[in-house]
Amino acid sequence: MRITLLHPPHTSIGSRIPRENLPPFGLLCLGGPLIDAGHQVTLINADLGPMPDKDTVAAVVQSRPDALLIGHSGSTSAHPTVVQLATLIKAQLPDTIIIYGGVWPSYHWQDVLTECRAIDIIVRGEGEATTPLLVAALGKNLRDIKGIAYRDKGKPIATPPAPMIAKLDAYRIGWELIDFKSHSYWGGKRAVIMQFSRGCPHLCTYCGQRGFWSRWRHRDPVKFAAEIAWLHREHGVELINLADENPTTSPKAWKAFLEALIAEDVQVQIVGSTRAEDIVRDADILHLYKKAGVIRFLMGLEGTDEATLQAVRKGGSRAKDRQAISLLRAHGIIGLCTFAIGFEEETDRDYWHILKHLLSYDPDQIMSVYATPHRWTPFFHQVKNRRIIENDQHNWDYKHQVMEVPSVPAWRVFLWVKAIEICLQARPRALYRAYFHPDPDIRHAMRWYTAMGRRVVLREMGEWLRRKRRPGVTVAAFLGETALPEQMLSRSPAQSAPQAAPSTLRK
Repeated sequence: MRITLLHPPHTSIGSRIPRENLPPFGLLCLGGPLIDAGHQVTLINADLGPMPDKDTVAAVVQSRPDALLIGHSGSTSAHPTVVQLATLIKAQLPDTIIIYGGVWPSYHWQDVLTECRAIDIIVRGEGEATTPLLVAALGKNLRDIKGIAYRDKGKPIATPPAPMIAKLDAYRIGWELIDFKSHSYWGGKRAVIMQFSRGCPHLCTYCGQRGFWSRWRHRDPVKFAAEIAWLHREHGVELINLADENPTTSPKAWKAFLEALIAEDVQVQIVGSTRAEDIVRDADILHLYKKAGVIRFLMGLEGTDEATLQAVRKGGSRAKDRQAISLLRAHGIIGLCTFAIGFEEETDRDYWHILKHLLSYDPDQIMSVYATPHRWTPFFHQVKNRRIIENDQHNWDYKHQVMEVPSVPAWRVFLWVKAIEICLQARPRALYRAYFHPDPDIRHAMRWYTAMGRRVVLREMGEWLRRKRRPGVTVAAFLGETALPEQMLSRSPAQSAPQAAPSTLRK
C-alpha cells in the first residue's frame, strides 16, 4: 500500500524563530514499522520552509497515497492547520483514507471526528504497533483494532485502548525517510530528535503524560547508545535532542546509557529535559553526563515559590532547583530554566518575587512559558472558570498567554515576562558566559541562544502590538464543560472503552 506521512507546517514561535528544523520524530517512529510491513512509505515534511498549503496539498496529491497519516508533536497548536490541510486534501483525493494521530486527537477524538469529516480515523496513544495493524485492516472490519477511533454509521466511536508497548526497541525508527542534511539545531549542528524513555512517574496537575504514555519505560541503554553512534558515524549527526519527559527517572538505566555512549567514543552533544532533584541525586556521576556529551538540560521551575510548586504537584523545592543549577555549572553543563506564568492568580508583587528568585538562582539560560489549560489534565478543574484571552488555537504553544490573570491586565503580564527574560539574559554573568566562557562549546551555545532570544522578543512584541486581547468566555466554555479523564488512555483492562460496533472503510 502507498502511505504518505505528512508533518504539517507549525506556526509556533518555537518552530519558526530558530530558522532550523528537526526531523518529525513521531512520524519516523511510524515509518519504520510500516516499511518493515512491506508498504511504500513517503514522508512530506511541510514544516521545512515552511511549505504553503497549496504546495503541501500538491506534494500529497503527487505521492498518490492510499492512506495519509498526519501528526505533529505540537498537536494542540498544530490542530487547526491539520484540519485545514485534511479538508483541502480530501477535496483533491476523496478516496484516500486520512488518519490522524497525536496527543490532542487522542483525547479529543469525538470532537475531531464530529467537526472534521475529512479525517477518517484517529490513532489514540502510541502508534508503532497500532498503525500497521490498522493499515492492514483498511477496507475490512475495524472493530478489533485497539487504540483507534472512527465513525460507525456517521457517529464517532472508539475501540478499547491498545496494549502499552513494553519494549520500545521492538519498533525501529525510519531514518531512511529523511535527508539528514536538511535538519539542524543548536546553531547549524546536524541534529535529530530521539527518545530514551517514555512517560513520567510524577503527578504534575498541568501535564497529561501519565495518561498518554501509561507508565515510564526506557530503551535498552546499550542499543540506544549504539544507535546514536551509528547516526554520528554514518550520517554525521552532531547533536541529539532528547524528547523524553524525564530520561533520568531510573538512575541505573541512565548511568548504563551514559557509560555505553562514552564507550562508543563519538563526539556528539545531547540536550534534553529533566528534573532538578534528579540532577541533585546524580551529583556523584555528573562527570559522566559531561563525558557522554550532555551540554544542556532544561529544568521546569513552574514558579519559584513553594506554594505554587505544591499547588501544581510538581514536587521538588527551591533549594534543590538552586543546587541543581550550581551542580550543572560546576560540571560544564548549561542549565536552562523555564519559569511558568499563570498557574496561580498572580499579582505584580508575585512577578517581582519571581525576578528576584531567578536572579538568586543564577541560571545560564532562561525561558518563559504560559500555563495552558487542557481538558485531560487536573489543571483544567483549577482554571475552568478563568477567561480565555487567546482564541486562536494556533497560538496555544506555551509562548502566548492563553488565559487572563485576574489581578493583572494582559499587557502588564506581557511586560513583566519580557522584563524578567531581559534582566536574566542581559545580566553581566550571562553575557560573560556568552562571550568569554573558556569552553568554546558553552560560548557557542550561549551566543546561539542569546541571538535566538532577541528574535523571539522582537517577534513577540510585534505580535502583541498587532493583536487585541480582551477576556472572553471561560476556559470551560471554550473547551467544553466536561473534563476529559487523565486516565482515559490507560492500558489497564478496567479502563477500556466499551466495545465498538462493526464498521468498515472501503477503498
